[in-house]
Amino acid sequence: MANIKSSKKRVLQTAKRQLRNQARKSSIKTAVKRVVAAIESSDIDAAKSLLIAAESKIARAKGKGLLHGNTAARKISKLAQKVAAASRTA
Repeated sequence: MANIKSSKKRVLQTAKRQLRNQARKSSIKTAVKRVVAAIESSDIDAAKSLLIAAESKIARAKGKGLLHGNTAARKISKLAQKVAAASRTA
């Protein structure tokens, strides 16, 4: 543990930020899994609405600096492709 007051404060801030970022990443993973599960169960309407929610979470994470811009775009693109393919076959 640091001895300087500002360093102690930094340690606490980093810990808080780490928890917040872990929660955001976890919610993104959950949202993506929900979309994939809806696709696998052939529920295209639910998949489309869940895709919108997942896109929103990913875009928010990008805005907060949690995800790189290209990573966010790639995740959204892959999900959208899966939903589109599922809606074509259904």
